[in-house]
Amino acid sequence: MRKLIQRAAVCLGAFVFIQPALAGGNAENGEKLVAVCSACHSNDGNSASPLFPKIAGLGEKYIYKQLKDIANKDPKKPSREIAEMTGMLDNLSDQNLQDIAAYFAAQPLTLSGAKNISVKLGSGVVLEAAETLALGEKIYRAGNADKNIAACTACHSPTGSGNGPAGYPRLGGQYAEYIEKQLKAFQAGDRTNDDAEVMRDVAANLSAAEIKAVSNYISGLQ
Repeated sequence: MRKLIQRAAVCLGAFVFIQPALAGGNAENGEKLVAVCSACHSNDGNSASPLFPKIAGLGEKYIYKQLKDIANKDPKKPSREIAEMTGMLDNLSDQNLQDIAAYFAAQPLTLSGAKNISVKLGSGVVLEAAETLALGEKIYRAGNADKNIAACTACHSPTGSGNGPAGYPRLGGQYAEYIEKQLKAFQAGDRTNDDAEVMRDVAANLSAAEIKAVSNYISGLQ
């Protein structure tokens, strides 16, 4: 319980002590640089396939951090390995990355929408569509104190819009498949660029059914 409170406090504290917004990005310049991104993410950041995340409207600070982490080759700094992006940012300056982040952050995100899916619990019980959606909503809005899982709303807001100045991305409307993939990556330790290990701590205690349910619920938030 103590760790749950500490992790929630990290996110809640950011709402109170909001850091200054990123000031260096120029969206107009960024628009001229996104051709390298459009093949996977589309020109406006709304990818046509769940194989690639929607990056429109995620928040300038968050997008910039991800670009920096992906481009980073210093083992002493946070990094994020994405095979499809290997080498794609090598010729871009830090200012270029800020401009790209500003451009995509300014684009409206198109909603994916939740689907009618069922999940199978560890007990073997199958939850139908309405029950699965209810499970996803419960995890997102209340977490699970018994399993040390903090509510997602603490960092990502009740509407899924995130907290741009604090660097917490918008999740509402994102592809459920991508959210599920990232939660599993945090859980397995394959993704480690989360500040204070908040996402790794949350994902560590989620079951496969809970991950699928909350991912589907989030994709319908707007």
